[in-house]
Amino acid sequence: MGSHLCEALLAQGHCVRIFDRPNLSRFISANSTPKLEWFEGDFINQDDVSRAVAGCEVVYHLISTTLPRSSNENPAYDVETNVVGTLHMLEAARRNGVRKIIFISSGGTVYGIPQTVPVKESHPTEPICSYGIGKLAIEKYLSLFDRLYGMDYCVLRLANPFGERQRIAADQGAVAVFLDKALRNEEITIWGDGSVVRDYFYVGDAVTAMTKALAYTGPSGVFNIGSGAGQSLNQILDAIETLLGTTVRRAHLPARGFDVPISVLDISKAAEFLDWRPHTTFADGLSRTVRWLQMG
Repeated sequence: MGSHLCEALLAQGHCVRIFDRPNLSRFISANSTPKLEWFEGDFINQDDVSRAVAGCEVVYHLISTTLPRSSNENPAYDVETNVVGTLHMLEAARRNGVRKIIFISSGGTVYGIPQTVPVKESHPTEPICSYGIGKLAIEKYLSLFDRLYGMDYCVLRLANPFGERQRIAADQGAVAVFLDKALRNEEITIWGDGSVVRDYFYVGDAVTAMTKALAYTGPSGVFNIGSGAGQSLNQILDAIETLLGTTVRRAHLPARGFDVPISVLDISKAAEFLDWRPHTTFADGLSRTVRWLQMG
């Protein structure tokens, strides 16, 4: 998502500074435009982070060192690297006069098991994995820094974005992972019976929401960002089979305890206050992702 966001911000004429880990491949050269800077460092290194935010007016916070599964395996690491790391970043942002923080949170984990669907922002937050607890804690600290220091913020609770450049060798991102395996005629592993429902939406729509958050001048707040509709893992695989005209091989493993049975977000608040709605259908997003995978 970060690469798509940077391209969108540059296209809108903004100066962009990217902060990323060392020795990673770059999707765009820093020499390609004078409006782009590329800083390398470690998120838990306070000097690196302070250097990265110096002179910035707005910070987009997309960093996460864990996934829902790995966060439960080592909650202390999750807190130390994500929550404490973010606190140091917020302190550096305050010292350097950053005006606004836009935080990419998790609409799929902060609410826990939904009591009602679709899930509104006012729904109780009872996450069942450390990843969701950490995201929620960061949201609370953003509110605290706003109250104490007047640092504006906007929280976007994203559902399940997918699209070009999604990592296909990761444990997260079912759509791209499934597509890649289907194209290679490899067996696809499903945790449980495939009935788990998630809110999948195209990365381009996610980026539009992020740029809308930059332009938003209302009070600090939290917004759900997704498609507003749900699809099961089985439905995704059915759609992939239809698109590719082939049958995919499926292997079922026991369900995971941190997977909520259904997560679909109510996106009406974002439509009202951010003037944002998704415009890419799931089928169109799937086709775009396939074309990208086939080009690679």
